[in-house]
Amino acid sequence: MPAMQRTPDPQTASGRSLLAWLLCALATACSRQASDLPAGPGAVSASVQRQHAAVAAAADLADPASLADARRGFIAAPTGQVRDAAGKLVWDHQAFDFVQGAAPATVNPSLWRQAKLNHQTGLFKVAEGIWQLRGFDLANLTLIQGRTGWIVVDALTSRETAAAAMAFARQHLGPELGARPVTALIFTHSHIDHFGGALGVLSAEEARARRVPVVAPVGFMAEATSENLLLGPAMGRRAGPMYGSLLSKSPTGLVDNGLGQAVSQGQIGLLPPTVVIDQPDQELLLDGLRFVFHNVPGSEAPAEFTFSLPDQRAYCGAELMSHTLHNLYTLRGAKVRDARQWAAYLDQSLAHTAEAEVVFNQHHWPVWGQAQIRDFIAKQRDIYQFIHDQTVRQMNAGLTGPEIAETLQLPKALQDHLDLRGYYGTVRHNVRAVYQFYLGWFDAHPANLDALPPVDAGQRYVALAGGAAKLQAAAQTAFDAGDFRWSAELLKHAVHADARNRAARELLARSFEQLGYAAESASWRNVYLSGALELRQGPPPQAMDRAAVLDMLQQVPIERFLEAMAASLNATRAADTRLTINLVFSDLKQSHVLRLENAVLHVQRSPPAADADATLTLTQPFFLKMMTGSAGAAALLASDQTRISGSPIALGRFFSLLDPAPGNFPIVSR
Repeated sequence: MPAMQRTPDPQTASGRSLLAWLLCALATACSRQASDLPAGPGAVSASVQRQHAAVAAAADLADPASLADARRGFIAAPTGQVRDAAGKLVWDHQAFDFVQGAAPATVNPSLWRQAKLNHQTGLFKVAEGIWQLRGFDLANLTLIQGRTGWIVVDALTSRETAAAAMAFARQHLGPELGARPVTALIFTHSHIDHFGGALGVLSAEEARARRVPVVAPVGFMAEATSENLLLGPAMGRRAGPMYGSLLSKSPTGLVDNGLGQAVSQGQIGLLPPTVVIDQPDQELLLDGLRFVFHNVPGSEAPAEFTFSLPDQRAYCGAELMSHTLHNLYTLRGAKVRDARQWAAYLDQSLAHTAEAEVVFNQHHWPVWGQAQIRDFIAKQRDIYQFIHDQTVRQMNAGLTGPEIAETLQLPKALQDHLDLRGYYGTVRHNVRAVYQFYLGWFDAHPANLDALPPVDAGQRYVALAGGAAKLQAAAQTAFDAGDFRWSAELLKHAVHADARNRAARELLARSFEQLGYAAESASWRNVYLSGALELRQGPPPQAMDRAAVLDMLQQVPIERFLEAMAASLNATRAADTRLTINLVFSDLKQSHVLRLENAVLHVQRSPPAADADATLTLTQPFFLKMMTGSAGAAALLASDQTRISGSPIALGRFFSLLDPAPGNFPIVSR
């Protein structure tokens, strides 16, 4: 059953909500809550087994060429576990050792192929002077040998995994290379699995003392810090199912994530860029090496670049390209990406790689040889262009997103190319993304203009079916026939109508399991199996590690916190309230005026307002304690880092109007 929500302390509610948003947005895992619902996975249906057989017969999933490339340049593989300073498990190098041999009945054989390729982990030599560490986190860490030291490309998700990867490389590259310092750090884009481990590569003190260049694309800091705070509750709760954070690593649970194995669970940090690439093409000398950066904003990330190493005849495609179809819309929730623009950037990269002998990306394994590189990039370009153009064509013929997704088929030349299979993104949900990008949520059908909410609709569908028992009987018939999409559709209404209906919950969980076992997409599998887990054990309790993101929070501009604070205002309680609050940061020498009127909180960086109801003077470190919930009302009054002038009652009233975001709301039941 769904976990009970605790009533928050209003003095720390806004702080807890902001941190919970950020932690969830980084896909940190919450512990599961026990339940008396059946917990075991169901047997694999004959229908799913037939689907698996058809998939295996349709393509050469042995794919020896990809396996050879995934192993090429292998130097050494890591073993054991990575733990944080308190002993908490951050990463387990043996967790996916079960991924070997033939695909089990519970895993799509095509997804099993991808999992086996992603399980080729360790230190690899890409080309002369270029190495990669794969399987230390979701993304890759790339090392490029400069004239005097190491140029590090992307820093993984966590401080601990990044530090472990660097130590492993130093150990196996020998004393001369291993002893070299980090002379530059490059962030290819604004997603956390590419920068969160920065402090495991280089401490902030060392970066400042040695003036190490930290290179990032224009807009990086704004994009890296804003989305996670503002939309963290929703995105974070949805990120857990997408990445399978609560699933056991097993043939009936998490087997892979398409882009890599899993997301690490350690300390998150950030180093602010000292060099910003703000031109479409920009050359830069780093530790004696010539880099040519190519900005590709609004492709896979809002702020992203690729780069060429002309003298090494090498090209880094960042996450613009990978050995899977990527997401135009990511299931955790994010702004829809422009398929046409993405295809155009890939087309440009064909010119950027005209002389390259190797393309290495920040997920998966490289591509070697000019003919292979051109084929790899051209087909990536064409699948995004095809999905875009054919979706738009059918939109203009009056079809809706679901109708197009149900029927659109890739041409054989693209369908047979295993690097384009939907291990992460899928054709079906990318079609819907194109529809949403242009036409939004409304399909123009009048009945959908003001549709009933899920619980109300569920209760009416159950009544129309003649009661829950009859609806469940119809769902059981569909389940027995292998029509799991329809059984899930029927049972969705039953569970919305009555979340306490244990029989409906269990049959819906079994339907989700079969859909998950059949899925080629790791993301789809994880979402389905996480839905089954929630139905049996309830949503996760809010058990966050508040210290996990402190290093990153120190780099977040105060404005981002205040924007998120405005979005946490409870409009009902604030409807008749007018307040003006000054926030003065004594150590930052800046102040912000917060004006509440018409149930809207307006924030502005400006000198303190003379008509303020209260002024709170504090330091940034204490503000972060408030945001993490470690400083409440008593600490606010007693601390030597704070001072209140004006009305303390007005200040308390203001904070009481900010609602916490639990970050563990139910998804498959209401």
